[in-house]
Amino acid sequence: MPRKTLEDKKKVSLLPPPRSRKMSHLFLLCLLLSFLNFAASQDDVVMQALKSSLNLTSDVDWSNPNPCKWVTVQCDGSSRVTGIQLKQKGIRGTLPPNLQNLSELVILELFSNKISGPIPDLSGLTNLQTLNLHDNLFISTPENLFSGMNSLEEVYLDDNPFPSWEIPETVKEATSLKNLSLVNCNLTGSIPDFFSSETLPSLASLNLSRNNLHGGLPSSFAASSLQQLYLNGQQLNGSISVLQNMTSLVEVVLQGNAFSGPIPDLSGLQSLRLFNVRDNQLTGVVPPSFTGLKSLTVVNLTNNLFQGPTPLFQKSVSVDAVTNSFCLDTAGVPCDPRVDTLLSIAESFNYPMKLAMRWKGNDPCHSWLGIACSPSNITVVNLGRQELTGTISPSFAKLDSLETINLHSNQLTGSIPTELTTLPKLRILDVSHNNISYCDVPKFSASVKVLTSGGGGCGESSKKSSIVKIILPVVVGALCLIGLGVCLYAKRRRRPAKVQSPNTNMVIHPHHSGDSDAIELAVAAESSYSHSGSANSDIHVVESGNLVISIQVLRSVTNNFSEENILGTGGFGVVYKGELNDGTKIAVKRMESSASVVSDKGLAEFKSEIDVLTKMRHRHLVALLGFPSYF
Repeated sequence: MPRKTLEDKKKVSLLPPPRSRKMSHLFLLCLLLSFLNFAASQDDVVMQALKSSLNLTSDVDWSNPNPCKWVTVQCDGSSRVTGIQLKQKGIRGTLPPNLQNLSELVILELFSNKISGPIPDLSGLTNLQTLNLHDNLFISTPENLFSGMNSLEEVYLDDNPFPSWEIPETVKEATSLKNLSLVNCNLTGSIPDFFSSETLPSLASLNLSRNNLHGGLPSSFAASSLQQLYLNGQQLNGSISVLQNMTSLVEVVLQGNAFSGPIPDLSGLQSLRLFNVRDNQLTGVVPPSFTGLKSLTVVNLTNNLFQGPTPLFQKSVSVDAVTNSFCLDTAGVPCDPRVDTLLSIAESFNYPMKLAMRWKGNDPCHSWLGIACSPSNITVVNLGRQELTGTISPSFAKLDSLETINLHSNQLTGSIPTELTTLPKLRILDVSHNNISYCDVPKFSASVKVLTSGGGGCGESSKKSSIVKIILPVVVGALCLIGLGVCLYAKRRRRPAKVQSPNTNMVIHPHHSGDSDAIELAVAAESSYSHSGSANSDIHVVESGNLVISIQVLRSVTNNFSEENILGTGGFGVVYKGELNDGTKIAVKRMESSASVVSDKGLAEFKSEIDVLTKMRHRHLVALLGFPSYF
């Protein structure tokens, strides 16, 4: 047997004797038991406080001094309270503020009672997995609700008369959350943008129905794992396009909101069973990618503005789709080809609600907004000033009888499709006053007038070409100058000495002029205009040689600037047609009142353009006759 070294002896001497080690273990055990007894006694204190604060019904026996033996209370082996399930008892009273000291509590279910007062601070319940307080009379939630509750899996606070409150940011701390139900509890504000799998990786069910939420669907939904989404009975609006990325969805209920736009491509939602969007403002054609889903069992599309053919689902699907703008009532029957084409055009405009409300039935020549036919061929699409967004569809080219496309004064973007150049009868294309790029305007035939003023231009270069745009032909063959007052244009005659009343004139009328005003026009230096001076004439020559026309006459000949007399829109106002008593045809441009028009810069630009136009001659332009003499 080897001899122990001095070092080994030292090690042995450092160890306590066996009796001492046993005593240490006993001490630690006693300390642990003392702690557990203390914690259990703390639970007793909380439970006694809970008993005192509630008006228990006769069928709830909490008379035993040991809370672990109470009905509906569960404890673990250390007498720690792990569950309280007082449900559907009609119990009244309040909850004690020290409820958070039940640190081992896993289940707290007090639903369907009449418990009132505030929900106390529960942030100490780090082991709590189920919090079910729905259908009570609670009047408030703590500011730190959900704080530190990283074990929480289910929350139900439905049908409580809370004052207005918003979904708290602390929900993000409940990282184990699977089901969150806050139905009819006076939620306001918008849906926060943190319901993604990254923040709440286990969240499968979100029910926020029957509250006062507003705004749109948050983009974080696209990255969620939600299987159930219930948002019915709110003030939510906007697009539902985010649904196409929520591929785990099984049930979607968005009924009773103000969602708009089309149903997106839902072909990726292979488990979708319930789809309810009743009572919204959704538009567009119901996509085949949706109707073909084999998992569907219930679909409700009623009371929207869906267009196109009535959708045909599989026989196993329960469908409710009445009160829409479908072309025909019979499911699966195709629409008139003209309807299909116009709806394709509307798709590029994001299926605007205004068109969905006015484009109903299967005959676009019958009371469809902006559509004119001759007799059944669509010749005019007039959708100016309709607040349209989106782009111009190439599908216009399918309407080969089109003569006029008027899309002026909208908010369209993109460019003019080259397909429009193939329209054989097109004469007017007005896309002015949009945000369209005019850098690469397709080449149309010489017979087509393309109006592009006031648009997106080509960056800085558009400013330099503004004068060129102003003098491009308008509907009557003339364009207006920037400025206040009245300008009169006339066709240049071959023999200027004998020119009588012009065939066509352009008059610019300031929007703020009174009915009794008459405006004097200075005759341009190179103007060839002469006047017959007949008694029936509405234009008079004064001694200075200038022309005078009454604004009352302008109002009269344009039917008080009626919409029926609108020819089009230029850079700074609307152009109206009219005819004077002597048969002279005029176009009156009513200028918009603007301080920039009378500024020094505006005046300088006005005079510069007068100088350009008095010297310019072209067979597609008319000569400048006069301009306001006070310039």
